[in-house]
Amino acid sequence: MSFGIALSGLNAAQTDLNVTANNIANSATNGFKQSRSEFAELFAVSPQGVARNQFGNGVKVAAVAQQFTQGNINTTNNSLDLAMSGQGFFVLSDGGATAYTRAGAFQVDNAGYVVNSQNQRLQVYPAGATGTFNTSTTTDLRLVTSESPPQATSSVETVFNLPANATEPTSAPFDPADPNSYNEARSVTIYDSLGAAHTASLYWSKTANANEWNMNVYVDGNAVGGPQVLQYSNTGVLTTPANGQIPLPAYDAAAGLATGAAPIQLNFDLSRSTQYGDTFGMTSSTQNGFTTGRLIGIDIDSTGVVQARFTNGRSTSLGQVVIANFSNPQGLQQLGNTNWSETNASGQPLYGQAGGSGYGLIQSGALEASNVDITAQLVNMITAQRNFQANAQMIQTADQVTQTIINIR
Repeated sequence: MSFGIALSGLNAAQTDLNVTANNIANSATNGFKQSRSEFAELFAVSPQGVARNQFGNGVKVAAVAQQFTQGNINTTNNSLDLAMSGQGFFVLSDGGATAYTRAGAFQVDNAGYVVNSQNQRLQVYPAGATGTFNTSTTTDLRLVTSESPPQATSSVETVFNLPANATEPTSAPFDPADPNSYNEARSVTIYDSLGAAHTASLYWSKTANANEWNMNVYVDGNAVGGPQVLQYSNTGVLTTPANGQIPLPAYDAAAGLATGAAPIQLNFDLSRSTQYGDTFGMTSSTQNGFTTGRLIGIDIDSTGVVQARFTNGRSTSLGQVVIANFSNPQGLQQLGNTNWSETNASGQPLYGQAGGSGYGLIQSGALEASNVDITAQLVNMITAQRNFQANAQMIQTADQVTQTIINIR
């Protein structure tokens, strides 16, 4: 009997050493979760009950339990490296099969999909048209490679101050080629429907009437509408037009160019303009158009929203990273390559978004390190070694006792 008991101890100690060795071997594996050996005693129970002087039958490994504690977060220089801080797993599609991981080292394949080193695709909630996400389905994250579409300028807001002591220009009538026919001039870049840039020039001319000015608008050297009358109060506030809005007739920027761009319909907002002092100044000029843009980078925030940035200053939502959680993570089946799959013991995955209740946050440009504590594992190794040696000594002692009995004459 003692041989069998000691042998069970040897087997348990050997399993403990194997688990410790695997933990140490993966101490530098991103997203790896260490395991521990859990032992249980063996005890024979007869139908009639257990005798008070009965001893046990040894030990067995009841479970090799995974420990899903948080690993350290290490920063990297890759925006597609994702670290999970808190509960949850990244969801991967492996040719239609679903896997879960904490290792967030991702890259882009030749088709633009975000994948890991096993070519498994990261899953996201698809982006909607209004900045929302469709959380009823998941899809592969694919980085767009097409250009961001342009937007034609329709509104221009200018903030300027006209000098209250200005006099009429010395030359008349107004001629943009004659600097003596206007007091001040500035220009702003606008865009047509195809993203081509055009120059809108603004000319201000003082009239003979007190606090009154004419503003002429030219686009690419062509007049757009006639002189626009600006009237200011004796406190320098714009009174005409009453709301400060000046709609201009459509300008055909494509005339003679055969580009096919739609006419530009401009509205100027001058509501914040003033007439003070003796100095002209334009403090702000903004317009709502932009040209085409090329992809220059990807940003992923702490809630997993993936944004594509373009050279025209625009950004587009590509999706939101899906996070899966389980009622019993220790019940997950290890698949290798730091992947897990669901089992009956783990329960079904609960999908959600980072930052939600029960879900951790995502850090872009970082990776979660292994949660293996080398010092603790070395202590475990020594303990398992001593257990192995003690059980081996028990076998040797039992052998000596048996040999003594055999030698009795």
